[in-house]
Amino acid sequence: MERQSLKILVSGDVGGQFTALFKRVSSIQKKNGPFDLLLCVGDFFGTNDEEWEDIVSGSIKVPISTLILGPNKPEHTKYFSGKDGTELCENITYLGSRGMFTGSSGLQIAYLSGVESSGSTCGPTEFDLEAVTSLTVPVAGDSKFKGVDILLTSQWPVGVEKYADDIQGADNSATRSAAVAEIARVLRPRYHFCGLDGIHYERHPYRNHQVLSESARHVSRFISLSKVGNSQKKKFLYAFSITPLSKMDSVELIKQPQDVTECPYKPSSNLAYTSNSKEEQSTQFFYDMTVKKDNSGQKRKSGSGDYSGERKRKPPQPTGPCWFCLGSPQVEKHLVVSVGTEIYIALAKGGLVPDHVLILPIGHHQSIVSAPTDIQEEIIKYQSSLKKFFKAQGKGVVFFERNFRTQHLQIQVVPIPEDTIIDAKDVFMDCAEGSSIELYEIPKHSDLKQIVPVGAPYFYAEMPTGEKLLHRISKSFPLQFGREALSQPGLLNMPERVDWKNCVLSKDEESEIAASFKTDFRQYDFNFT
Repeated sequence: MERQSLKILVSGDVGGQFTALFKRVSSIQKKNGPFDLLLCVGDFFGTNDEEWEDIVSGSIKVPISTLILGPNKPEHTKYFSGKDGTELCENITYLGSRGMFTGSSGLQIAYLSGVESSGSTCGPTEFDLEAVTSLTVPVAGDSKFKGVDILLTSQWPVGVEKYADDIQGADNSATRSAAVAEIARVLRPRYHFCGLDGIHYERHPYRNHQVLSESARHVSRFISLSKVGNSQKKKFLYAFSITPLSKMDSVELIKQPQDVTECPYKPSSNLAYTSNSKEEQSTQFFYDMTVKKDNSGQKRKSGSGDYSGERKRKPPQPTGPCWFCLGSPQVEKHLVVSVGTEIYIALAKGGLVPDHVLILPIGHHQSIVSAPTDIQEEIIKYQSSLKKFFKAQGKGVVFFERNFRTQHLQIQVVPIPEDTIIDAKDVFMDCAEGSSIELYEIPKHSDLKQIVPVGAPYFYAEMPTGEKLLHRISKSFPLQFGREALSQPGLLNMPERVDWKNCVLSKDEESEIAASFKTDFRQYDFNFT
């Protein structure tokens, strides 16, 4: 029987004391293990590089898969490549600046690196309003969203001690963040861990619902951990077992312990981020998603600075010959079946099935994440048209993008039989597990651009039933993974067609299929309606 619960360790500020941390972890592993994961909050690096060099060289072994947050101090930025999901060395992975995902185990982890920006600009070790909205907006209006299993932040939330015991230790309330409090309130983590203050503090669990006026929800536990190797012998390592929220019985999940308190975070009645002073900034870090107009009459979202009338920018130019820029002499124009304003569709070279097509920008853009708003909007319009087109044929459709070892955005569009639609997600997950790939499910209403930073490699897929799957590539990745998953017996059942080179047709055959697709698709093509 599959083990449902996971055993996890969490560490406070490591401060570069890797020998002390991993010696303790190894000891706990032998006595109480095996543990599945080590999560580190606060400052992972310190001032001495010698132990880190020993880690990188392998002289000091990392005994467990370890996930760390980003830097909180400028002097620590040198250790990070800037790409989210990067493996810094064997068994140590930098999570990224912020994000939220679901692992193959079902465990949901949200994270936010750095400290809240106190000015109008945001440095490499700080987070701003955009970081807050990227975590909260995708789930705030989702009635099916229950919460996350774990929230990791380095900075403390403002007011966490309300209704609970006073915090024993240095008064660092001035450095605490209202933004973190808002994130914790909206995401409703079962466990919230943080560091930086050097204080061990385990708050009484608190409710995530209002008694009598709302249905019962699970409780949250806030835990701050001390620094590794601190002289006061305060607790810096926390061990616990957790069954992912998605796999728990609802009755068991919402059980309320006897020492539960009210939620310490007050819901904001004013969602506008308005700060007239430094003091207000520390307590009023919220967002306003209402549509307003600027002086020119253009609509915009307050607080974002993004205008729907976005100024047209010249697309970036390829570094060499590009097979997909529509104006390039390398493009095989006989494969093109539809051309829009910013996007075109073409048959895939060596497609899995005859109506396997690609959604491509006319100009040169590397990925969905790096593409401007007008490109993304037209991609969505084409996806909608293609869904209707294939649905009329009794088929579902899988969209996937591999932003790895490519220089031009390509969204693969592959139709699958209607009776396999419900199995698509499971087949992709099983294929990922077989290839030792961590494929995460992200919220259906999430924006990939808010989760993955520009330049970071990733694999992204949208299932016919609406699920969105993401793998953030750190080192190697099987280039044909998307085709391999679709070729499985549970979907297309054509393993011999995984390699596109084995499926290439003659130019005459390609032209004939393209002409037929173009004719059939025309009534669904928004360019003609």
